[in-house]
Parts: sequence; C-alpha cells; structure tokens
Amino acid sequence: MTILEACRAGRVPEEVAAAAKAENVDPEALAASIGQGEAIVCRNRNRRNCRPLAIGKGLRTKVNANIGTSKDQMDPDLEMAKLRAALQAGADTVMDLSTGGPLREIRRRILEECPAPVGTVPIYQAAVDTVESGRSITEMDPDRLLGVIEDQAKEGVDFVTVHCGITREGVRFLESQPRLLGVVSRGGSFTVAWMRHNRAENPLYERFDRLLEICREHEVVLSLGDGFRPGALADATDRGQIHELMVLGQLTLRAWEAGVQVMIEGPGHVPLDQIQANVQLQKRLCHGAPFYVLGPLVTDVAPGYDHITSAIGGALAAWAGVDILCYVTPSEHLGLPDVEDVRQGVIAARIAGHAADVAKGVPGARAWDDAMAEARADLDWKRQIELAVDPARARHVRERCLPGDEEVCSMCGEFCAVKVFSGRGG
Repeated sequence: MTILEACRAGRVPEEVAAAAKAENVDPEALAASIGQGEAIVCRNRNRRNCRPLAIGKGLRTKVNANIGTSKDQMDPDLEMAKLRAALQAGADTVMDLSTGGPLREIRRRILEECPAPVGTVPIYQAAVDTVESGRSITEMDPDRLLGVIEDQAKEGVDFVTVHCGITREGVRFLESQPRLLGVVSRGGSFTVAWMRHNRAENPLYERFDRLLEICREHEVVLSLGDGFRPGALADATDRGQIHELMVLGQLTLRAWEAGVQVMIEGPGHVPLDQIQANVQLQKRLCHGAPFYVLGPLVTDVAPGYDHITSAIGGALAAWAGVDILCYVTPSEHLGLPDVEDVRQGVIAARIAGHAADVAKGVPGARAWDDAMAEARADLDWKRQIELAVDPARARHVRERCLPGDEEVCSMCGEFCAVKVFSGRGG
C-alpha cells in the first residue's frame, strides 16, 4: 500500500506523522489532504536517511535548490559544496540536474549526504548515455529512458521530473502560436526533438502506466514537468503551455488512481498580471494538486539579479496558491551557479515563500515576524540576528556598521526612533 492509498483508507503512515510533526500540523488533517491529492509527502521507501517532507495546501511554502554539473564544469566535490550551502541556507528539497562527468557517482553522493528529499530529471541521464554511446539524442531508446527512471527509483530518488504532458497534438498547438524563445525546458526540448525525428508520440505519455508502476513500487513522487514552460514574457500563457497543463490534469487522475502522489510543475517567465491566473488555471485543471514553479520571473532584463526577479514573482505565486518554489540564482541565463549563488538563490526564494505564508495565514508564519519586531523594540541585536532569515549575513552587516553606541545602529545613532520613543534617548 502506498502513502496515498493508506491516507485514502483513513490511516496515518509513519512518514505522514513525521512530516506533520515537522510542519506542526495535525497528522490526521495532513493525511486527509494527501488522500484528496492536495498535499504530498516525499520519501522514497528505499531511502531511510531522508526526512519525510510535506508539500501542499495550507502548509509552509517550500523551496527547492537545483545543483548539478555540466560538460564544462564536472567537479563532484563542487556539487557537494553546493549541496551543503543549499541545506545550510534552508532549502527543503534538492534536485540533481547533472549532465557532465560521473553522473551516477554524483547522484549517489548526494543521496548519501542529503537528509532532504532529492529529485532528478531522468531524461538527462538517458540523453547523456545515448550521446556517449555515439548516437544523437533523437536516437534515444524509450526503453532505456524507462530503465533510467527505474534505476534512479531503486537508488532512492524521492521525486522525478518527467515531461509526460508533451504530446503530438500539443506540439501542433505550440507551433500554431509561434514563440520568441520556443522550448526552453531542456527535458522538453529533448522530448520534442525525439518526437519530431521519429514521427512518434512522446514515449512517456504512451507508456505512462509503466511509469506509474515504477513510482508505485518505490514510492516516488511524480513531478509532472512543464516542458512547454515560457522562457520569455512574450510566450507566457499561450496555447502550448495551457494544452500541456490540460494533459497533466488528465495524467494526475491516472496517477492518483494508481496510488501515486503527484505535483505539477509550472512556469517560468510570467508577467505579474498573469501569475494569479496561471495558478488558478493549474489548480482548476489539475484538481488541486500541489504546484511547483520555477520563479516565476517577472521581467526578462535582469541577468545577474534574477534571484530578485524570481523572488518578486515567487511571492505573488505562493500567495496565489503555489506550494513549492524552485529557486533561481544570480547566475540564471548566464552560467552554472557557484556556491555563493546557490546560497543567495535559496535565501531569496525563502523570503518570497515566507512573505506569502504570512499573507495566507499559514500557522506560525506571522509569529516569526512578530518575534523579530519585539527584538527590535527591545534593541536586542543578538536576538534580531538569531531570528534573521540569514543570520550570517545579518551579523556581517551589523559588525561592519557597528556605531560607537552599540545599543543602536549607524543609520540613526542617537536619533534612533525606537530609543527616543521608549524614553531611552535621555
């Protein structure tokens, strides 16, 4: 029996109880939400060193951090440093998107060291294996792709991004409304290229039942990927994107029927005025399944600052109902992130998620802000730093700007409004 099936039967599996305790919510209520498909708990049954994590309606907005190598940067030790930085900054999940170097070794090391749920995009491994065998990506064997998914499930991967919603009909919809940037999802582009070359349907769509069997056996969460996510504001909310979302809604029902938990991935680059509509569409078309978005980025002109661009969009998206934010780093659109980029990306996404949680009334969210306000009223600098979303950064700035009177800050000094109002100003 899977977690989803147990929750539907009125039981509270140990993974759900553990996740509820970490979330400070009622275990029975969480189990009921999982049974309805509005929440999930991530933990592959083969991976005991992973803390079960709840994602979904009424819960704290979670943050995912992407790490991984490329052909140009293939240092496994660097990726482990990024993993540690992501976890120290507060990432709730981590995805290994490696496409260069010893992929299996990197994934094994991440799974061994990471106490949080780990996700992958299995088509990357399948594509690399195909190219290394002397063939092109368009010659990838669908059986090999499913084999990679099964291998990674056995290894302990907790959730997989799979682009099952791309169909031949969807490609026609995409082509009927030309884009400035076409298909920017790497997995989506691999899938479309394969389909066009072979004049065939998406193998993961055609063999979705086999995919469900693998996920059911190993308790892997399906993260139904948005292969047609927009990569520019001009491409947002177009025919291709919405058609794929409709297909994902159909596949969600099939996954639930098979006892497999699901979350849905979303855009991407989206103007501020379209974010709420995008979230509402996903929740409606995908039956309330948890929503996982990249950003969204609300402008295309901020390379080097896209962690800020995405935090703006992420706050609005999470307020509208998004359940997990995939971070965007300052390196987005420019290159692979370094360790500091990873840290900044996680912090920016956490700020966005927390701001939304306060607005949504997520239990406990506002209490954090109130505690900080009390520490500021008391001019308790030690407590303020302890409560900061990034204590190390707060401590560094405080020490750099330390005034002669350590009770105040160098902004106002003796003219500190808090000190004057409280009567401490003399």
